Amino acid sequence: MTRGAFRILVVALLALALFLGWRAWDGWQRSYDPQTVVAASLQGLQEQNVLVPFTARYVAVVTSTQSRLGLSAKKTLIMPGTVRYEVDLAKLEPSDLDWDAATKSLTVTLPPLRLAGPEIDIDAISEFRDGEILLTLTDAEAVLDAANRKAAQAELIKQARGATPMRLAEGAARNAIEQSFAMPLRAAGIDATVTARFAGAPAG
Repeated sequence: MTRGAFRILVVALLALALFLGWRAWDGWQRSYDPQTVVAASLQGLQEQNVLVPFTARYVAVVTSTQSRLGLSAKKTLIMPGTVRYEVDLAKLEPSDLDWDAATKSLTVTLPPLRLAGPEIDIDAISEFRDGEILLTLTDAEAVLDAANRKAAQAELIKQARGATPMRLAEGAARNAIEQSFAMPLRAAGIDATVTARFAGAPAG
């Protein structure tokens, strides 16, 4: 065999080896069943238990008053607190996943967001008071403090449930869940579209 013929043979064998290797890799990639990948992703999320896609800090300003014995007292409380927006991943079920093989699309229906907290920043609390006589001679101060704390916590939750923070939190949650399913699918060579939505939200 001449040197030239030998080189041609080597090149042909290398080309064949590359072709067979590519076919084997392609077949391995295609051997992944999308629903198997999705099921594995779901299990991984369930094991995380809770997703916290968003946190926000709010400040409540509340005032309570007391009138007794012809006297009055007033206390104002400024109380900052942080609220966490959570998704209970343990509630995700296989029935919440809708895989459309024809369009290679996955729709994930999430449980509603839940709010955790508020976690109060004790060191940042401020108070203003008026009516020293009544506050000193009676239990008015304790009554006002209790009323202010209760009202401030309710105000923090009210702010946290506002349209803007809820929209931001839901958007962050949807993006995190979509990536959690899309990345394993891409790694398996499956080009799929993943859409996350909250239960009760309009489709689209």
